[in-house]
Amino acid sequence: MERKINQHIKDILSIIPDSPGCYQYFDEKGTIIYIGKAKNLKKRVSSYFNKEHEIRKIQVLVKQIKDIKYIVVDTEEDALLLENNLIKEYKPRYNAMLKDDKTYPSIVVKNEYFPRVFMTRNIVKDKSTYYGPYSSAYSAKLMLQLLKELYPIRTCYLPLTPETIQQGKYKVCLQYHIKRCKGPCEGLQSHEEYLENINHVKEILKGNSSEVSQLLYQQMQKLAEELRFEEAQAIKEKYEIIENFRNKSTVVTPTLHNIDVFSFADTEKSAYINYMHIGNGAIIQAYTFEYKKKLDESKEELLSLGIIEMRDRFKSTAKEIIVPFLPDIELENAVFTLPQRGDKKKLLGLSELNVKQFKVDRLKQAEKLNPEQRNTRLLKEIQDMLHLEKLPARIECFDNSNIQGSDAVAACVVFLMGKPAKKEYRRYIIKTVVGPDDYASMKEVVRRRYTRAINEGTPLPDLIITDGGKGQMEVVRAVIEDELQLKIPIAGLAKDRKHRTSDLLFGFPPESIGLVQQSPLFRLLEQMQNEVHRFAITFHKEKRSKSQTRSELDQIKGIGEKTKVLLLRHFKSVKRIREADFEELKKVVGEAKAKLLKHWTEPNVPG
Repeated sequence: MERKINQHIKDILSIIPDSPGCYQYFDEKGTIIYIGKAKNLKKRVSSYFNKEHEIRKIQVLVKQIKDIKYIVVDTEEDALLLENNLIKEYKPRYNAMLKDDKTYPSIVVKNEYFPRVFMTRNIVKDKSTYYGPYSSAYSAKLMLQLLKELYPIRTCYLPLTPETIQQGKYKVCLQYHIKRCKGPCEGLQSHEEYLENINHVKEILKGNSSEVSQLLYQQMQKLAEELRFEEAQAIKEKYEIIENFRNKSTVVTPTLHNIDVFSFADTEKSAYINYMHIGNGAIIQAYTFEYKKKLDESKEELLSLGIIEMRDRFKSTAKEIIVPFLPDIELENAVFTLPQRGDKKKLLGLSELNVKQFKVDRLKQAEKLNPEQRNTRLLKEIQDMLHLEKLPARIECFDNSNIQGSDAVAACVVFLMGKPAKKEYRRYIIKTVVGPDDYASMKEVVRRRYTRAINEGTPLPDLIITDGGKGQMEVVRAVIEDELQLKIPIAGLAKDRKHRTSDLLFGFPPESIGLVQQSPLFRLLEQMQNEVHRFAITFHKEKRSKSQTRSELDQIKGIGEKTKVLLLRHFKSVKRIREADFEELKKVVGEAKAKLLKHWTEPNVPG
């Protein structure tokens, strides 16, 4: 089928180069609706217009494209960087968007005579050194707390210079008196000693805590040899603090240094990516983020976006990137590793553990805000588990109830999008079956329900569930498929010896699906089974109660339903009505009906 393309688009496609670059699609209002990157601009852009697309969203996108612009770059990596920056700037409607795009905190060592160290979200080009960004303010504050425990760094905003200190312009503050600062403002700490501490701080912020630890250990040993035990003890306390920090943060051998790790998980609408940066075997940075899918992007494409975004945001220059699968990109200054064993595999496993937990947490949060989303997910589980063609939005469940064949009834309950639709519940009195035959009763009810549905054009279910095992499933199948020629999936809910929900059966011959006990899906199916059983039992009790009353009082002509209710409410049983004298009956129902009752209990009494 030839696609109609306007002349303006044809002209652009005829001249677009074979180079790597970025392309922008505009709608009739001149708004950018999609930004993409390509190794070969001509092939990539032309593919949108010279073939049919199965994905509905892409079809809609192509129909809206009224203009195309492109930017040529040197490499595919440059194209991806440019695409990332353009998407963040223009936020096009059809691009996968990073859900969390806030500014993250960094720790800065200010370019000052006595440098301060503090947390900031603003990057100023004043030759200060910035470390991070950190994935949260909490993690940045923890690092600052560690640094303050190790080194007495000033926290004041005084513009300290050799001249102002010599002139005695400033006085020490509370921080000096509680021994959190050594008073450089009054010249009580030398510039050289302060800068040595700052150099240690920089190494720790770089992730080189092992080098600082080793240096402290050597200083401690030297002081001990010189019998300067108090000074050695002070160094020892710093050494223990930093060793404790290293033991908590080290996850693999310290030989693994300057490595990025990425892992991936997704749902139908979102993709989740975990990023970790490793230095000296420790996690220096860790962050999990979410992309909202727009055009059914591949996992390779989404992972590529995540890699570029995180390496740019966290200023990573790692030469090695550990990934679960190869992304849709090649980087000039880095190689991708798919580890099979060892410490690198352990790092990937840790990253995957975090991304899976993040996914679960996000789904739980969404379900709390929107309970219907939970039911949709559970129905999708049923669809996938049973390989159904469509989501089982309408589920109908059946159950029988009788005692030794008497007062046999059946019930059907309806669940719409996982919720009971009580207005659509139906109760059936078994008409054609004599004796306790559950299979024949089920056959009758299913036949009656769906014959009527066909005749009246009412909705048919996406899934039928029987409260029973293989036998019940087969009789339902015989009616649905053989008699009525309908194509409706049929499942059975089996029970254990204690009459509790135990398994879901599906297929012919039926096979166990294997429900995870007490999982959300198990509880939904258990709710359906309990509901249809409750509805059937309640109807059976009502019918049995009425039949017991009818067998006695309904034989009396002139005694109606209201009179029966009055009599039973007052005398509590038919036996007591029989035993009551005329005056008692008269007080309850009047003289005329009392005479009718006495003629019933004592036929030979003259009226």
